[in-house]
Amino acid sequence: QVQLVESGGGLVQPGGSLRLSCAASGFPFSSYVMSWYRQAPGKERELVASITSGSGITNYADSVKGRFTISRDNAKNTMYLQMNTLKPEDTAVYYCKAARAYAVPIWGQGTQVTVSS
Repeated sequence: QVQLVESGGGLVQPGGSLRLSCAASGFPFSSYVMSWYRQAPGKERELVASITSGSGITNYADSVKGRFTISRDNAKNTMYLQMNTLKPEDTAVYYCKAARAYAVPIWGQGTQVTVSS
């Protein structure tokens, strides 16, 4: 079964940290570009970070540069998002996505991150 399952979300105070995980199954994970997106209430879904399949080149939205780190472990079929110095504006549902040329993108179900005191 092709699926992505996010975990690690929760409630954290401003300035705190969280580590999200995205576990993949049912497809060749190592050959897919992996990304994290987020969607806050009333806003469009936006790209947070991505990591390529081969060399692991990363890309970040300006709003998270220097605070978030995306990584992947192809041996474990898992992608991660380390989020530090969290701000209230980081509050959103975070989704992982797998994409490859000529293939239908795969999305996870999302995990809620709430940054609040």
